[in-house]
This record gives sequence, structure tokens and C-alpha cells, in this order.
Amino acid sequence: MNREGDAVTQSDRHEHTPARYGRAFAIGIALNVGFVIIEAFYGWHTQSLALLADAGHNLSDVVGLFLAWAAVAAARLRPNTRHTYGWRRGSILASFANAIILLLAMGSLGWEAIQRLQTPADIEANTVMVVAGIGVLINAATAALFMAGSKADLNIRGAFLHMAADALVSIGVVLSGALYLWQGWTWIDPVVSLAIAVVIVIGTWSLFYRSLHLLFDGVPENIDLDAVRDCLLALPGVEDLHDLHVWAMATNESALTAHLVLKGDTESNRGLLEKARENLHELFEIRHVTLQVETADQAALCPATHCS
Repeated sequence: MNREGDAVTQSDRHEHTPARYGRAFAIGIALNVGFVIIEAFYGWHTQSLALLADAGHNLSDVVGLFLAWAAVAAARLRPNTRHTYGWRRGSILASFANAIILLLAMGSLGWEAIQRLQTPADIEANTVMVVAGIGVLINAATAALFMAGSKADLNIRGAFLHMAADALVSIGVVLSGALYLWQGWTWIDPVVSLAIAVVIVIGTWSLFYRSLHLLFDGVPENIDLDAVRDCLLALPGVEDLHDLHVWAMATNESALTAHLVLKGDTESNRGLLEKARENLHELFEIRHVTLQVETADQAALCPATHCS
């Protein structure tokens, strides 16, 4: 046990680099680049706004996949004297950028749909449906590559949402082509595009908000700060705490710092820090923990005791 007032850092002993999604990103990017070329050509050839808009959205998704892939690669870079945490935070930045790209792409799609509603045009529905159907298969397959990781990593979730959104847009294009063949509605193409854009914006808002929250060192949404405080206060020998901070080092890693005020002297509380580390890891998945132990007299001298 360290002497009273000393700071002790406990971090998980396991590797915390993001899951290896390099192959998934490479496959997804290759498939989508090829499909963008095909879709843009047939969108121009058939005069289908839905196909052209979807091609543009797919192109933005290729950029989003590159960003997410770069963030995964950056997270593996070892810390150095200039970047002591490494480049893990790049995954948060990539998540935010992906949300912005999605929102801008859907805004552009919505604007084009409104313009096309004013001047509806005929489309070659059969060709549109075939091309869009291929898009459904490609985008759904790519989304499936990231589905498992999307639950635990916000950066991977951004890649998943891009692909899932594209699959939804492509389904909408198939639907609009079918309705055009059935009823001859020239306005159905832009209306379906507009409706899908609204749905995707609603679904993307969570990614935008959560990534922005983490960029400003917000407490990760899966962590209850009051519960963390109660967990630390429940440790034997702990009378109070202050300067409790929890933030995200990456989209799948959290860190904590706190000052623990002990009831007696620090020498009589052996094993306290190890117990605290184990509890925080098991209950909250917080792997990077820095705790400072001190007496009540030392806590009174701390200039930041007004913090949480």
C-alpha cells in the first residue's frame, strides 16, 4: 500500500485495442466502390433520382468506412511521450464525422427530392429495381460484417449505420420502382426518397449526439456516475471522495480518476486500491483507473474539492 496522499494508477492488464475489423472494412469498401460506379451510371441512364441519390449516399459511406477504418488502425498505435494515451480518441472523432456525413447526405437527398417533386420525370423502373436490388444485397452483407461490433463500439456502430441506411434506401428505391410500374406515379420516386431520408436522420441523431457528448469528455451513457460514486464510498475505510471524473478514452474504453478520503491512516487500508479496481472493472467495465488516497486533512487542502 502506498503512503498517504500518494497517487496510484491501476489499469487493466489486457489488450484494449479495438476488435480487428480490417478485413471487414476492406471488403465493405471494395464492394461499395464498385457498386457506386454501377449505380451512378444506371441512375444517369434511367434518369432516376433515387438511384443517383443512393449512389451519392454510397459514396459518402465509402468515405465513412475509410474514416472508421483509419480510427481502428490509429487505436493500435502505441503511446509515446507526445501522445501518452495514444490515438484511441480517433474512434470518437470518426464516429462524429460519420454522423455528420450521414446527416449531410440525407439533407442533400431530401433537397433533391423536394426539387424533383416539382418536376416529376419518368424512369426506367425495371432497370432501377434490378440495380437497387443488387444494392440491397451488397449493403446488407456489408452491414452484417459490423453488426456484432456495433453494440459495444460507437465507431463500429457508425460503419454499421452507414451500411444499414444504404440497404434501407435501396429497398425504398425497389419499392418506388414497383409502385411506378403498378400505378405509373411519377412522383413516387422523390416521395420515397424523402421519406427514407427522414427515417435515416432520426436514426443517425443518436450517433451524432453520443459522439459529440464523448468528444466533450461526457460520462459514457453505459456508466451511472452516482452508482460509481456509491461503489467507491462502499469500500471499507473510505469516508468520502472528491474529484471523481469518468470519461471515454475511445468508443469502447473508459477511464476514471478520483481522490478517496480515508477514515484513518492509509497504512491500515491494505488492498483497498486493488479492490476498487476490481469492482470498477467488473461492475462498470472501467479499465483505466487512477485513485489518490488521502486523509481528511489532506482533502481539505485540495484546491479542487468543490468538484464532484
